[in-house]
Amino acid sequence: MKSFFTTLLLLLLAEFSYGQYTEVINSRRPGFSDTPYSVGTKVYQVEAGLFYKNVGNYLYYDPLLEESFSYSGSSFGSDIMLRTGQFFERLEFSLDMAVVSENRDFTLPDNYSESAFGFSKLTLGAKYLVYKPEYADKSKEIRSWKARHSFDKRRLIPAVGVYAGLNTNLLTKLHKNPEGISPRFGIYTQNDLSNRLIVLFNFIADKVFTEEAENTYIMTVTYTLHENWSVFAENQGFFRKNVPNDFQFGAGGAYLINPNMQADFSARMIFDERGDNTYLIGGGLSWRLDKHKDKIIVGKVDNDENIMPQEKKSFFNTITFGLFAGKKSSNSGKMRQVKTSKVKTRDLQAPVNKKAQKARKKQNQRLVKEQKQKEKAQKKHNKKSENN
Repeated sequence: MKSFFTTLLLLLLAEFSYGQYTEVINSRRPGFSDTPYSVGTKVYQVEAGLFYKNVGNYLYYDPLLEESFSYSGSSFGSDIMLRTGQFFERLEFSLDMAVVSENRDFTLPDNYSESAFGFSKLTLGAKYLVYKPEYADKSKEIRSWKARHSFDKRRLIPAVGVYAGLNTNLLTKLHKNPEGISPRFGIYTQNDLSNRLIVLFNFIADKVFTEEAENTYIMTVTYTLHENWSVFAENQGFFRKNVPNDFQFGAGGAYLINPNMQADFSARMIFDERGDNTYLIGGGLSWRLDKHKDKIIVGKVDNDENIMPQEKKSFFNTITFGLFAGKKSSNSGKMRQVKTSKVKTRDLQAPVNKKAQKARKKQNQRLVKEQKQKEKAQKKHNKKSENN
C-alpha cells in the first residue's frame, strides 16, 4: 500500500512539472479557437489586432421586452488578449477584451439608430491542460523507410484542456447582458496530425444560465508552409436561444517575425439562417515577454545552500507575479537553478599495485641483510688485523 501511494505521488508530481514552455511564441491569433496548451510559467503575452465588421440584417428576440429587433450596422475596433502562465506549467490565466466603435441602424420594431464606444467583451479566465499525448519519434527509425513515414495512430488521440471564465458586464449599452455577469466554460482539443498539420476543436458554453446563453463549436486547421509562414482555415457555429443560428467561415495566415513576435491577417464571412451575410477582416501582432526559467531540483547539499543564488521576492514582486522583477540570466538568456544531491565524500588516494609493493619490500629486506653481512665481515677482518 505504501508503494502504491508513493507511485501515485510521483505521477502527480510529473503531471504538475510537465513543461508547456516553447522556444517560439504560441499565439491564438489569427483564429478564434484556442489551444489546450498554456504559454508557460513566467511568460507574459499580448495578442492584439484591429478589425472591421459589417453586419447584415441581424434579427433577435428580447424575452425581457417581448419584442423582436432587427438591425444592420458596422463596427471598427481592437481585440486584445493578455495571457500568462503562473504556478504550474499547465495553468494559464487570461484577460480577453475588445474595444469597439459601433453603429446600428434598426428597422424593427421602429426605424432608429444607436451608437456606442467602449468594451464589447471583457472576460477573465483560466485554462488547464488535462492530457497531453506522446508521439513516436520516427526520425530515428533507420531500418524501414515505410515505418519511418507511416502515420502514427496515436496522433488521433488529442491533447485536452479545460477552460473556465467570467464574463464581466462592464460593457457598452449595445453589448450589456441584462442579467449581469455570466460564466463561460470550454473544452479545447488539439491533434498534431503531423509536424506541419494541426487540427483544433473548441466546444464552448457562453453566458451560461442567462437568456442570452449560446453554445459554440470552432474547428480550425493550421498548416505550416515554412518555418516562418503558416495558414489556417476555420469554421464556427453559433447556437443561441433567441437568435437564429450563425455559421462562420474564415481563412488567413501568420508570419513569425522572431521567436517572440508574430504578425497575422484574416478574413471571415458569416452566413445565418436568415440569408443575411456579415463579413469581418482584421490583422494584428502577438508579442511575449519571456521570463521563463527552467528549474531542475534534485536535492540539497549538506549545508542546504544552492549552487545558484536564489532571487529574493519582495511583496510587490509577489503580487505582480514577478512581472517587474530584474532578469538574471546567462549568455543564453536563461538561468537554470540547480541543487546537487546529498552524497558521501571521501579522500581520493592513488591506486596501489600490491605486487610491486611486495617485491620492493623483499628487495629492501635483502639489501638490509646484505648490508649487515658486510658490516659483520668488516668487523671480523678488523679484529684479525689487531691480533696480528
